[in-house]
Formats: sequence, C-alpha cells, structure tokens
Amino acid sequence: MSEEQTKPVEDEEVAKEWEETEKPEKAALYQLKDDGGERSNLSPQLDVILDIPVSISMEVGNTEITIRNLLQLNQGSVIELDRLAGEPLDVMVNGTLIAHGEVVVVNEKFGIRLTDVVSPSERIKKLQ
Repeated sequence: MSEEQTKPVEDEEVAKEWEETEKPEKAALYQLKDDGGERSNLSPQLDVILDIPVSISMEVGNTEITIRNLLQLNQGSVIELDRLAGEPLDVMVNGTLIAHGEVVVVNEKFGIRLTDVVSPSERIKKLQ
C-alpha cells in the first residue's frame, strides 16, 4: 500500500457524517441451552473444558501504516483496509480463524451469519 493511500483524510464532511452516525452497541450473546444432544461420545477430559470462556471477534480487514501516519490520525480520519466492501468477515476465536460470515442486524444490534466454517481438521493443521 502506498504512503499516499494510508494518509489520514482531512475531510470535514466525512468527519461530520461520522459524528452523526449512530454508534453500535455491544451485541448480547445468549446462553446456549444444553439440548441433551450427542455429548455421550465426548471424553470426560473434554467435558471439563466445555465451560471455559473464549474470546470471539470479527475482523473486517487489516492494513499497515507507518508510525508517522498513525500519529497523524484524528477524528474523521479514514484508514483504507485490505478488504473489498461486501467480502465476508473473519470470525476469530482466541486469534484463530474458525469461520467467515456476514454482518446482520438482530434486534437493533449487530450480529454475524456464518457463511463458511473452517473444518476442525483444518484448524488443527494451522496450529501445527
């Protein structure tokens, strides 16, 4: 990415539009119910870790900028990311890609609809 592409945009209209947009709220996650499904095939050792909390995040995109440009960022600055509009987001669990999805709105809050889930064998291969 060229230096010109990563420079902050100093456009008052963009800044004003950003200020006028409604800021998203943190999405509520609902407790999953144990429906008595197929857990009998799980080993007792695996059952111990099922209630350990993990961090899940959605990644819109990435970019690299210089520290000089980072320090020049202010309200209204626009940072160009490496993804095109409409591309699926990465769903990360503790920093590991587990799926791709698209943003949806559920009860006036953001959510994500999974469009592609990485198979467990592929996830294990990435760890090795």
